[in-house]
Amino acid sequence: MEINKKYEPQNIEKKWYKYWIENGYFSPKIDKNKKPFTVLIPPPNVTNILHMGHVLNNTLQDVMIRYKRMTGIPTLWLPGVDHAGIATQNMVEKELAKEGKTRHEVGREELIKRIWKWKEEKGGRIIEQLKQLGASCDWNRQRFTMDEGLSEAVKEVFIRLYEKGLIYKGKRIINWCPRCVTALSNDEVEHEEKMGNLWDIKYPFKDGKGFVTVTTTRPETMLGDTAVAVNPKDKRYKNLVGKTVILPLVNREIPIIANDYVDMEFGTGCVKITPAHDPNDYEIGLSHNLEQVTIMDEHAVMNKNAGKEFEGLDRFEAREKVVERLKELGLLGEIRQHKHAVGQCYRCDTPIEPYLSDQWFVKMKPLSKKAIEVVKEEKIKFHPQRWLKVYLHWMENIRDWCISRQIWWGHRIPVYYCQNCAEIVVAKEEPEACPKCGHNKFKQDEDVLDTWFSSWLWPFSTFGWPDETADLEYFLPTNLLVTGPDIIYLWVARMIMATLEFKNKIPFDTVLLHGMVRDEKGIKMSKSLGNSPDPLDIIEKVGADALRFSIIFASPKGQDSYYSNSILETGRNFANKIWNAYRFIMMNVEKIEGLPKRDELKLELSDKWIYSRLNEVIEKTRKNYESLRFNDAANTLMDFIWREFCSWYLELSKDRIYNKEDRKAQLTAKYILLDVLQTSMRLLQPIMPFITEEIWQGIKHYFSMEEEALVIASFPKKDKSWIDEKIDREMNLIQESITAIRNLRKQVNLSPGLEIEIVIKVTDKTQIELLNQYKNYFLKLAKVSKMEIGVDIKKPKSSIAVVVQNIEIYLPLEGLIDIKKEKEKLEKQLVKLEKELQKINSKLSNSKFLTNAPESIIQKEKEKFEEVKTKLDKTREILKGLN
Repeated sequence: MEINKKYEPQNIEKKWYKYWIENGYFSPKIDKNKKPFTVLIPPPNVTNILHMGHVLNNTLQDVMIRYKRMTGIPTLWLPGVDHAGIATQNMVEKELAKEGKTRHEVGREELIKRIWKWKEEKGGRIIEQLKQLGASCDWNRQRFTMDEGLSEAVKEVFIRLYEKGLIYKGKRIINWCPRCVTALSNDEVEHEEKMGNLWDIKYPFKDGKGFVTVTTTRPETMLGDTAVAVNPKDKRYKNLVGKTVILPLVNREIPIIANDYVDMEFGTGCVKITPAHDPNDYEIGLSHNLEQVTIMDEHAVMNKNAGKEFEGLDRFEAREKVVERLKELGLLGEIRQHKHAVGQCYRCDTPIEPYLSDQWFVKMKPLSKKAIEVVKEEKIKFHPQRWLKVYLHWMENIRDWCISRQIWWGHRIPVYYCQNCAEIVVAKEEPEACPKCGHNKFKQDEDVLDTWFSSWLWPFSTFGWPDETADLEYFLPTNLLVTGPDIIYLWVARMIMATLEFKNKIPFDTVLLHGMVRDEKGIKMSKSLGNSPDPLDIIEKVGADALRFSIIFASPKGQDSYYSNSILETGRNFANKIWNAYRFIMMNVEKIEGLPKRDELKLELSDKWIYSRLNEVIEKTRKNYESLRFNDAANTLMDFIWREFCSWYLELSKDRIYNKEDRKAQLTAKYILLDVLQTSMRLLQPIMPFITEEIWQGIKHYFSMEEEALVIASFPKKDKSWIDEKIDREMNLIQESITAIRNLRKQVNLSPGLEIEIVIKVTDKTQIELLNQYKNYFLKLAKVSKMEIGVDIKKPKSSIAVVVQNIEIYLPLEGLIDIKKEKEKLEKQLVKLEKELQKINSKLSNSKFLTNAPESIIQKEKEKFEEVKTKLDKTREILKGLN
C-alpha cells in the first residue's frame, strides 16, 4: 500500500469532496419513520467572499450536520445566497462609475439586467469557497432570495399582511443613508461613540427683550426648527412657555413649548425642535401640531427651505457656515466637546440622517406576542442562555419595521397606483382594471423591500411555501440555527415571528450564537484592518481540515475566538500526527497476514486500557456534540488520539508488531491499532472530514465493513463492558511513573539511549505485582533495564527521587554521572538562582515600582519570581539527593 510520507491535503480534499457529491451523500431522502435533523444556512450575501467569520459559522454548522448524519437520521443542511439589495447594487454602481455613468443614466431595467449578469458571473464565489471548506450542504436544494419561488413567497406575505392591516404606508421619520440613498430600519444602523461638540445658540425673543439659549449637537438643522422646548418641571423656564422667539438666520417666528421629553440636565435645558430631522422632535411635533420643515434632499444637501444662503451645501458644509454666521451675529454661545453615539449605515459607514418621508411599515407588536411566548416556554432555546434576555427585551419593546428601500435591486413592492383615480391595489401582478374606476393604466411603487423581508421567510419559503410541499411538511420545523448575536433582531427574531404567523410552527428549536473571530490582540478580524488572513490561502497551504480543527479548537461555546498562526499550527500538527501514525501502522500491519476476531485477542494491560479509554471518549465526544460543545470535542479527541493512542499505546505496541515469534500477540496489536484508529476517525469525522475519510477508507477492508464511506458511516456507540476503572488506574500509575522517570533523567541530562536502574518503594504487594508484570513498558519508554521494587526499601545513596501517587521512585546516579562535578555545577547554579530571586524580590518590594509600572510588567515579574523559585527548589532537592 503506497502512502505518501508527507500529508498532502490538497489532492485528498478535492478527491473526497467530489466523491461525496457524486454519490449524493449530502442529499437526504424523506423517511416518515424517522424524524429528520435540519439546519438552514444563514445565507451569505451574493457579494461575499469567504472570511474567517464565515469559516467559524459554517464549520460549526457542518460539525453538527456531519455528526447527525452519522447517527442514521435523514440530515439536511439547506444552502442558499441572499441578494443583498444595497450591497449588491453598490457593487454594480461602482462598476458603472468606472464607465462614467450613474444608475439614473442607464435606467432601472438596464441596471437590474447588469446586476443579474454580475450575479451569474461573480455571485457564486462564496458557494464554491464553502465547498472547499468541506461544507456538506445539499447543493441540489440551493436557494436564492430572488429566485422565482422565494419571490412568490415574498409577494404572498406582503399581500396577506396588508390585507390583515399589518402593512401600512405612512410619513415617518426614518433612518436615511445619503450615500446609499435609501431608508434603513433601526436595526440596520450601527452606533459608534465619537467626539463631537455641543453648541449653545441664542434665540432672540420676538419682543426684543433678551433671548433664550438652546443646546444642540447639530446646528445645521436649526434651519428647520419650528419650536423651542423646555421641561414643564423646569422652574428656570416656567415663565417662558407660550412666548415666541425669532429663529436666527431664517427669521421665522417659533413658539416656546413645554414637553416632558426635554432633559433638564442636557446643556442649558432648552432644546430646539426640528420635527422633519429628528425622531424625538417628530413625536413632539405631532403632539404640539408643529409644522414639519424638510431642509435637506435625499443626498443630505440643503434645499430651498434652508434659505438661499445655504441651499446647495452639503450638511457638514452647512454646519460650518451656520456656526460662522451665528458667530458674526453674536448669537453663538459656548462650544464644548461632547462624546455621543453617531448612527452609521451598516453597509457603507456613512452617518445616517433622520429624514421625513413616505415609507412602508410592518406593525410588529401583533406578530411579537407568539414569538415571545414560544421562547419563554422554551420551545426555542438560546445558547448561551444570556442572549435570551436580549431577545425578550427587544421583542417586548419592538417598534414597527420600515420595509421600503429606495433602490432598484430587490423585490419590488407589489403595490400598484391607478393612474386615473390614485386607488392603491396590492397584487402579485399588475391588475387588468382598477376595482374602483375600471381604468387599466397603473404605475407600480418604485421602492423595493428591505433585504431582510425575504430573509425572514427563509425557514419556510426555501421549502416551497406558499405551496404545501413534501419538503415543507417533513423538514419544518428545522432544528439548529447557528449565527452571530449581531443579527438577533435583524433576522432571528423576525424568522420566529414570520414562521409562527404563516405556518403556525416554530422555525427551529435551538439557536447557537457564536462570538466574533478576533486576532491574538483581541481585535475583531477585518480585511480592512489587515489582520484577517484569507481562508482560501490557508486551505491551499495547510488544508481545510487543519483550518476547521484550529477554528473549532479556538472557539469555546458562545465565546469569541482568538485566532493566530500558533492556533493554526495546532490543526496542522494534529493532521500531520494522525497521518504519521496511520502511515506507520499501515506500513507495518500489511506485512502481518490475517486478522483475528475480537474474542480471539490476547489482551494485556495497555490493550484493555486503550479500549476502556476509547469507550469513555466515545461517550464524552457524543455528549459534547449533542450539547454543541464542539471545542470540548476537539480537545478531547486531540488528547486521546495524540497523547493516549499515539504517544502511549502505539509506542507500547511496537514490540509486539515487530515480534514474529508471538503470532497471537502480533495479531492482537495489529487488530487493536487498526480498530482504535478507524473508530477514532469516526469520532473525528465531523470536525476533520477529509483526512478521516482517507484513513478510514484505507482501513475498512481489514474489517469487511459494508459502509461505503465514512461520511455516512455510523457514529460509534459506547460499549460499557470495556470501561474498567481499575484498568484505568493501573495504567495511569504506570504512565505517571514512566513520565516521572523521564523527568528525572532530564534533570541530570542523561543521554536518551542510556539504560538505567530504578528503585521503587511501594505500599502493597499488588503494586509490586503490577510493576513487575509490566517491566517491559518501563524498558521500552524510559530505558529502565532493572527495577528493584519493595515495600521496605530505603533511599539509595547519591540518588534523586520523585513521588508518584503513593509510591517513591529513586534514580541512583553512581556510575551514571560524575557526582562531584554535578554537585559543583548545581551549587554554582544555586548561587545564581538565589541572586536572581533576590533581585526580583527587591523589585516587587519596591513601592515606587509597584506604583509606576504598568500592571502587565508587574504581573510578568511575579510570574518570573515563581518560575525562578521553582527552579531553585528543584536544584536544592537534587543537591540533597546527591549527598
